[in-house]
Amino acid sequence: MRSINRIFLLTNVIGFLFVGCGQMQNKNTIKADESLSSVPKWAKEAIWYQIFVERFRNGDPNNDPAPVDMAGGYPGSLPKGWKITPWGHDWYDHEPWLDSVKAKGFYSKIQTRRYGGDLQGVLDKIDYLQELGITAIYFNPLNDSPSLHKYDARNYTHIDRNFGPDPKGDALIMSLETHDDPATWKWTEADKMFLKVIAECHKRGIHVILDFSWNHTGKDFWALNDVRKNGTSSKFADWYNIIQSDDPKTPADEFKYEGWGGNNPYMPVFRKDIIPPTNKIMPFEGNLHSESLKNHIFDVTKRWLDPDNDGNPDDGVDGFRLDVAGEIPMGFWREYRKVVRSVNPEAYLVGEIWWLEWPDKTLNPKTYLTGDQFDAVMNYRWFRVARGFFGQAEPVLNPTEFVSEIERIDNGIDTSNLQAMMNVAATHDSPRLSTSLFNKTMDKYNAKPSDNPDYKINKPDELTRKEQILLLIHQYTFMGAPHIWNGDESGMWGADDPDCRKPVVWEDIIYENETANFDPARKRPVDVVKVDTVLRSFYKKLINMRKENPVLVYGDLTFTVADNEKMILAYSRRKGDEEIAVVFNRSGKIQSINVPVLSKGTYTDILAPEGNSIKATGRGLAITLEPLSAAVFKKRH
Repeated sequence: MRSINRIFLLTNVIGFLFVGCGQMQNKNTIKADESLSSVPKWAKEAIWYQIFVERFRNGDPNNDPAPVDMAGGYPGSLPKGWKITPWGHDWYDHEPWLDSVKAKGFYSKIQTRRYGGDLQGVLDKIDYLQELGITAIYFNPLNDSPSLHKYDARNYTHIDRNFGPDPKGDALIMSLETHDDPATWKWTEADKMFLKVIAECHKRGIHVILDFSWNHTGKDFWALNDVRKNGTSSKFADWYNIIQSDDPKTPADEFKYEGWGGNNPYMPVFRKDIIPPTNKIMPFEGNLHSESLKNHIFDVTKRWLDPDNDGNPDDGVDGFRLDVAGEIPMGFWREYRKVVRSVNPEAYLVGEIWWLEWPDKTLNPKTYLTGDQFDAVMNYRWFRVARGFFGQAEPVLNPTEFVSEIERIDNGIDTSNLQAMMNVAATHDSPRLSTSLFNKTMDKYNAKPSDNPDYKINKPDELTRKEQILLLIHQYTFMGAPHIWNGDESGMWGADDPDCRKPVVWEDIIYENETANFDPARKRPVDVVKVDTVLRSFYKKLINMRKENPVLVYGDLTFTVADNEKMILAYSRRKGDEEIAVVFNRSGKIQSINVPVLSKGTYTDILAPEGNSIKATGRGLAITLEPLSAAVFKKRH
């Protein structure tokens, strides 16, 4: 179990915290069968990179989406003159056809934008990712879908037709299959290209996980189409919550079903049996209602875990990110883990466990992390706490409050799961890291200009850069696997979804300056869009530091200083005789501090260009830090 040592030495109101002799341990949780409950070692050591393929890289313009490929997606129709948006387009600037889209508001209209990102673009940049230092890729959904985000699947079995080299041929192959019979499933050209992506990643020591939503499909999913056509006589009728069948005697379409969020027709949800039936307070017991639906999900899962079905999963994905996992009964997840681990005992399952009550209460994930469901969750709770201290953003925290909040959110969770947490600082569903720190409001609430006219959308300033560096140093020295969102390493900025989904910035593409504003009547600074090579180099340095020092993965975490008056925070990572001391000056002044360390000896700042060395005395390390700066001291042997 993780232990946090704490002794409070309070002087006046400064909130100085020195962690020394005392020890507080979490109670052991009851673990499931060891063959199921073990957390993959590789996931603890992972440096994650999240790829949103449509916005990562257009490697093959010949497979770009056409209107026929987007039929059935929101908002339902495209105007005449629609075309692919150039990769370097000014984000808030309107294309000539955009105002003719039949949808309300800019953010609804740009759901029709496509930039043409594809798997060839991923293949073209695998060497870049290897050089960056990442060891694991999380792909947003790749299943065949009409939308840009792919959470509204037409077909779970196959990779999206426009991500491969032959969209028309792939569509034909899919149309000739018996969708619920795996014996009829073929490999499309897009499928084959994804298998090549997996192979190329594995060749470089990069693990791959794939995102699926087992909560809902798209409105043109093949099973729902069968229910739409055949009504209650469809053998898939029990997959969904059908409210009303279509009356073939009328010209109107009366077909209605429960959608995600209650009424979203573009994302029909699966029928669930809740225990007890009146309780849907997350987390909740129960299961998916239909056995045939579960069998289909299990068949798709096995297909991507072991594509050639030879009993060796080396050619398949290494796990799954599971969308809106808290909205699915836990009985299903227990079954799902058994299926996944029966194919690949080292597969990693990470759940999207996020909100309990929007917008300020997050769901405690510990019920999901007792060994029978997930290995980890996307650690949005960690980011909120880290942002509150390092960014001094709502909810604002001082050092002692930061320590208290970390202890609170990690309480009762096993060390092995904490080490494998996907520590996200930004994702496809939240503002980019720099923009999140640039704006001091809640991290997700009112986090774009449509909700908050004062939300800053331009390139963040130098103060924000310093806060970002502090938070990144924390992310790479803390417990849990660091995660990079699609282009953050290149200095991108952007508000909440969809602004965080701008196309990734590359050196070989010319980008228009950002001059347009969400509100055309409001002025904004002119921002040059280009790769931030200095920031990218810093990411590489942090990644190398983490890889070269396993104590940052496996070491015990001990908070050693929390000084509210000086705004100093320090902690150590220790394993055996290995020790790294991390210290942050969050204030706007030069500060001196003594940082307790395990033993006497020489400690070197491994992030400083000159490698500053300090000898520890009986009081620890006597350190002076510049405003908004940090140091990472490693004991030399």
